Amino acid sequence: MLLAVVSIGLLIGFWYLATAYRWDFYIRFTHIPGPVEVYRDALALFGDPKFMTNITISLRRIMFGFVVATVLGVGFGLLIGRYRAARGLLFPAMEILRPIPAIAWVPMSIMLWPTTETSIVFITFLGAFFPILLNTMHGVATMDSVLVRAARCLGANEFALMTQVVLRGAMPHIFTGLSVGMGVAWVSLIAAEMISGQYGVGYFTWEAYSLIEYSHIVIGMLVIGVLGLLCSGAIRLLARLAMPWQVSVGKENTR
Repeated sequence: MLLAVVSIGLLIGFWYLATAYRWDFYIRFTHIPGPVEVYRDALALFGDPKFMTNITISLRRIMFGFVVATVLGVGFGLLIGRYRAARGLLFPAMEILRPIPAIAWVPMSIMLWPTTETSIVFITFLGAFFPILLNTMHGVATMDSVLVRAARCLGANEFALMTQVVLRGAMPHIFTGLSVGMGVAWVSLIAAEMISGQYGVGYFTWEAYSLIEYSHIVIGMLVIGVLGLLCSGAIRLLARLAMPWQVSVGKENTR
C-alpha cells in the first residue's frame, strides 16, 4: 500500500509541476488543466445527474457486452480447443474476423443493428470476444493430457470431462483472457461512444473536447481508468474464488 501511494503521489506531483510551470518541451503542458482545477470541477460533476447517467450507461454497456463475450468466447474456445472437427469448421472463419479492429466495425454495426445502443454493445462484445476465445483455446491445448486419461479411466463421460476436467484445467488461461478482454472491451466501448454514441463516458469526454472544457476531458479519462481498474479487480477476485489452489501456489512462489 505504501508503494502504491508513493507511485500515485509521484504521478500527481509530476502532473502538478508540469501544469503549474507550463512546461513546453516537445510535449506541451500549456493547455493541460492542473490537478487542483480538475478536482474542483470533478466535485461539481459528480453531483450532476447527467454525468452519473453517462457512467451508468457505460457500465451497463460494458457488462452486457462482456458477459455475452465471456459465454460465447469460453464456449467456442472449449469446443475448438477440444474437438478437431470444431476447430476445422469454426476457427478459419474466426481467424479472418479476428484481425479486424473492433472500431472498424462501427459503420457495419450501425447498419446491422436496429438501435445505436445495440451497435455499441456489439462493438464492446467484439473487443472482448477474441482475447477470451484465444486464451481459452490455448488453455485447453496446453492442459496435461494425463488428467483427461485419468478421468476417462475413472468412468467420466464427455460432459463430465468437459465441465470437471477440461474447463477447470483451462481456468488460469480463461481468466487471463477475461482480464485482457476487459481491457480491450473498454477501449472498444469508449471509441464507439466517441464516434456514434449519445451517452456514456466516451461521449462525455469527446463532447468536452468539442466544447473546449479541458478539465472535463481529464475527468472523463480518470473515470475510465478507475472503472477499468474496478472491473479488472473484480475479475481477479473472481479468479481467486474460482481457483483457490492458484492463490496458495502464488503465495509459495513469492516467499
